[in-house]
Amino acid sequence: MFVLIVGGGKTGAHLAGLLLAGGHTAVVVDPRPEITEPLRARLPRETVVTGDGADPKVLIQAGIKKADVVAAVTSDDEDNLVVSTIARFEFGVRRVIARVNDPENAWLFTRDMGVDVALNQADLMAHLIAEEMSIGDMMTLLKLRRGQYSLVEVKVAPGSLAAGKAVRDLDLPCDCVIVAIIRKGDLILPHADTVLQPVDEVLAIVRPEQQADLDRLIAHP
Repeated sequence: MFVLIVGGGKTGAHLAGLLLAGGHTAVVVDPRPEITEPLRARLPRETVVTGDGADPKVLIQAGIKKADVVAAVTSDDEDNLVVSTIARFEFGVRRVIARVNDPENAWLFTRDMGVDVALNQADLMAHLIAEEMSIGDMMTLLKLRRGQYSLVEVKVAPGSLAAGKAVRDLDLPCDCVIVAIIRKGDLILPHADTVLQPVDEVLAIVRPEQQADLDRLIAHP
């Protein structure tokens, strides 16, 4: 997979390193020599291009015609939107990912502007902090569908409403699915008649706003 990254700051540089380490092809574009020169010391020199990522000529030089994905991750929302629009509508890039710096601009990052996935860092961080403050022993392992769902881990407390009950009899939140149970180190794929036991570790997919209900059901006596 070839990923063209516009923005050579900490996010873009780290992303490029991860992709290259994973065996993918990545090129970073940034107009600031004070950013690209140090990057060339950390990454293969041919993977760093000094130039304006909103300039189609620079994007062609960086290889956008071969790119599978464009990631616009500059610190300027306007630049990220311009890059996204050019990538999608001028070069037909199949997948365009854009960073949202100011949450108030999130409404602009739509498919009409060429954006497939908008990563709103401030909003995601705020929600993660709020969840950690409000959900007792539940651990969020992964965010899915841009934060619409969470993969969580929660331990069955002795005396909880879930302890000793079959999965079919649990009063789960409407958008919650139990996907796995870890019991004494063994992985169990749950069925309707699987009975939860105290100290089972339950892995579930749930909407963030329903995590508190799931926590009360499983983790509290």
